Amino acid sequence: MMRYLLLITVSSLLVFSGTLRAADLPNILWITSEDNGPELGCYGDTYADSPNIDSIAAKGMKYKRAWSNAPVCAPARTTIISGIYPPALGAEHMRSQTVLPEDFHMFPYYLHEAGYYCTNNSKEDYNLAKEGFVWDQSNGKAHWRNRKEGQPFFAVFNFTTSHESQLRKRPHTPVHDPAKVRVPAYHPDTPEVRRDWAQYYDKITEMDKQVGKVLAQLKEDGLEEDTIIFYYGDHGSGMPRSKRWPYDSGLHVPMIVHVPEKFKKLAPKEYEVGGTSERLVGFIDLAPTVLSLAGIEPKDWMQGHAFMGQYETKPPKYMFGFRGRMDERYDMVRSVTDGRFVYIRNYMPHKIYGQHIDYMFQTPTTQVWKKMYDEGKLNEAQSHFWEEKPSEELYDLTSDPDEVNNLAGDPKYAEQHLQLKNALHSWQSVIRDVGFLPEDEIHSRGDGLSPYEIGHQKPAYPMNQIMGAAIIASSRDPKMLPVLIKQLSSEESAIRYWAALGILMQKEPAVDQARSQLRAALEDKSPSVRCIAAEALGCYGNQEDVKLALDTLGKLADPTENGVYVSMLALNSIDAMDEKAKPLAPVLAKLPDGAKQAPPRTGGYVPRLLQDLKKELSK
Repeated sequence: MMRYLLLITVSSLLVFSGTLRAADLPNILWITSEDNGPELGCYGDTYADSPNIDSIAAKGMKYKRAWSNAPVCAPARTTIISGIYPPALGAEHMRSQTVLPEDFHMFPYYLHEAGYYCTNNSKEDYNLAKEGFVWDQSNGKAHWRNRKEGQPFFAVFNFTTSHESQLRKRPHTPVHDPAKVRVPAYHPDTPEVRRDWAQYYDKITEMDKQVGKVLAQLKEDGLEEDTIIFYYGDHGSGMPRSKRWPYDSGLHVPMIVHVPEKFKKLAPKEYEVGGTSERLVGFIDLAPTVLSLAGIEPKDWMQGHAFMGQYETKPPKYMFGFRGRMDERYDMVRSVTDGRFVYIRNYMPHKIYGQHIDYMFQTPTTQVWKKMYDEGKLNEAQSHFWEEKPSEELYDLTSDPDEVNNLAGDPKYAEQHLQLKNALHSWQSVIRDVGFLPEDEIHSRGDGLSPYEIGHQKPAYPMNQIMGAAIIASSRDPKMLPVLIKQLSSEESAIRYWAALGILMQKEPAVDQARSQLRAALEDKSPSVRCIAAEALGCYGNQEDVKLALDTLGKLADPTENGVYVSMLALNSIDAMDEKAKPLAPVLAKLPDGAKQAPPRTGGYVPRLLQDLKKELSK
């Protein structure tokens, strides 16, 4: 602690004693907005009304292809604050919480060491515990105006006006005409859908006015020529199949930078006033970029690339995306783009795209979309969201910006398919993707180490073997069933987990052949393996299998006995059994919801699942 205080004190003295002059350091202002993609005038959207954001682009430069890496807020913000991909941190799951290695810090720490006053107004929502210094001020009153005179600042202003929750607030009188909305190919063209999209654009206009107020304050304080400005959205729109999905529709965000003349030497090499950059940039790049602007060499453990400043790097060839558990529903998806093509790997293709996430289903579009699917009123492109996924997807953004024409099996695109697939697997190996572990093992394998450190211990975490098992499982290839059955006896629990998932994904024929091994797996040391084996038997087995499965899942569902992660997994498995799970209704009725025992950020998920299941099973 004394060492930390000494470092901060010495660095601050250096800045204000003249060794490092504050005048040599740029102020850095981040203006961010929630749940909106590049639906802005400066990006060519003639339906949008965003004059203040457009003004930043007019005097600065916009990035044509920027990705948030995660299609939902908490993992996306974790990417930003750490400079590490959340799948490498064990932090990909929505509102989970883990820790950084002891000698790593969230990036404002390093700015503060260099003398910066660091403020955040005001959302954090990190899937990481805050340890040590992060912000000088982080609340609704945080502002650069609270710094010492002459002190350089790094200030974040985050606006929630365009958040998903605001798109469905009624009553609301649309300003944008719903009749003029462009409905994407995957959405049905109904009044409800048009109304939600129009309200989304209304909220962008409201948010834009808030951006204008911050810009006016900067001008009022005479700081325009001393401040580098960033504007970006925190992931794609709050509409269903944008938010939560690592398609381009969920990851493509506006990213605009303005560099005043005084600091043009720190501008990107391709910087042109009013220009557009083709460089691929992601949220993973923001931490090293800000350090680079402050003259701080990015840490070697940061996984992104500085795209501005003293340590600007060559452009990357690819950007990467990911999806883990979304609120109370499990999934695992990874994606990659070269700027034109998007490749998606679905590791749990047996789960439909549109799993019932309570928060998402509060949006009218989601409700009418699902209702029309159940009634058989959708075309093929509109129906995909409510069906099981293919193992692999490939889209050409040039000819198919809505990503509805899957080219993964088209021989004309075999080269692009293979190239992006290899790039994705290589990236997962390099970052040491611990998302292949069941969530409870992300938190239980540590023995005092962070998940990041566990992932980088190759003997303890044989990632390539585990990833290989996941690839085999998710391919759903009947020829690989003997391999999956054999893997149920692996010494590595994560391989056994994927083996059980692979058998589950192949349904009745596979369960018939693997019955004895799945029944043995009900006694596995790993509760996650027991859970998935039970789901396979319960969904696709005989009467005795169902009885054994219900007994196993009923025991695993108790959050006070098993913890929130195992409980969530078990409750999802029970839900997958549909009518077959009805005998568990009395058991679930007596279960405590475990909210008090759960980590605070996940406290609501088990109660939500229990409430929904009790309602469904009592019908």
